[in-house]
Amino acid sequence: MTAIAATPHVRLDYPTRPEKMERGVIRLREDFVEQGIDVEVLHGGEIDLGMLATLDEDELRRFTLAQSGRYLLLEFPYTGWPAGLEETVYGLGLRGFVAVVAHPERNRAVQSNPRRLAEAVRMGALVQITAASLDGRIGRLSQKAAARLLELGLAHVLASDAHTPEIREAGLADAAEAVGDDALARFLTVDAPTAIVAGETLPERPRRTRRRRWHLLF
Repeated sequence: MTAIAATPHVRLDYPTRPEKMERGVIRLREDFVEQGIDVEVLHGGEIDLGMLATLDEDELRRFTLAQSGRYLLLEFPYTGWPAGLEETVYGLGLRGFVAVVAHPERNRAVQSNPRRLAEAVRMGALVQITAASLDGRIGRLSQKAAARLLELGLAHVLASDAHTPEIREAGLADAAEAVGDDALARFLTVDAPTAIVAGETLPERPRRTRRRRWHLLF
């Protein structure tokens, strides 16, 4: 690992503003230097869909991943289908932003019908799945949905979504192994994130070279 994106929640119960996030990144960078941790800390935020309208253009760009001005991480709700998701993705695209939808595989509506995300992806969204979903740490339903999104070509990034050791540790190795395809795993964990950090268009997503037999948790 060479870099991590600090993406604090931006929602009603965590009303983070860009300046608070930026101060936090400065403190983390200083702490990493003091501790000899050779990992770059990047800017970002995980924005609740309902908070988008409260942020102006400058604030949105400051919350983009690595402050590239392009990719915005949006928090997908855990219950229900977000109203106007496709229109939101399309509208952000018209303003020069790319929506990166975080952890939809943990939503019951997506678990019931993963194909439902296809229209948002067609409108320009990228889908980020959580490593702990794919490797089974979060449970069978999330694991099954994450696997199905991969099979459908509706997943573009694999992320740790780490919080604290007590909630969810970082760790991508087991999830990358669970992908079952080295080229696709590299795309999800290296190629796509590298393009996002640089504010560039993602390279072509490789096709899976072999079918994975998923061992789901019960």
